[in-house]
Amino acid sequence: MFTIEHEFDATVVTIVDEGEAPLQDDVIISAFAECVTVEQHDTRTDRTHKITFSLQQLRDLGAALDLPEGAYRLTAPDD
Repeated sequence: MFTIEHEFDATVVTIVDEGEAPLQDDVIISAFAECVTVEQHDTRTDRTHKITFSLQQLRDLGAALDLPEGAYRLTAPDD
């Protein structure tokens, strides 16, 4: 299950783990104009971990999901 909320400065997607136990804590993805953050609370340490992706890193991650092993550099179509 997931939710989508449009806030003033970001679009926030929350992904809820509904599978079989053990379940993971919710993952919160916030998309801003200049970056995307991914957060997840760790109940074992009672800390929230946050990762910030630049838009370039997010584009590379999206491309990497569909590619085989290797090293890649994405370029604009004009390059």
